[in-house]
Amino acid sequence: MKRISPRMKFRMMNPVLQFFKFIILSVKIMVIVAGGHGGTRKVN
Repeated sequence: MKRISPRMKFRMMNPVLQFFKFIILSVKIMVIVAGGHGGTRKVN
């Protein structure tokens, strides 16, 4: 079993870093959806 290092624990417990990770993930999802995936593409 792998233990969590103090640095990794700091990164996981930091709300500022978590907020930016959330924003980056949201932008990635929006880019994928806007690109035509996820059931948004037109079917002829």
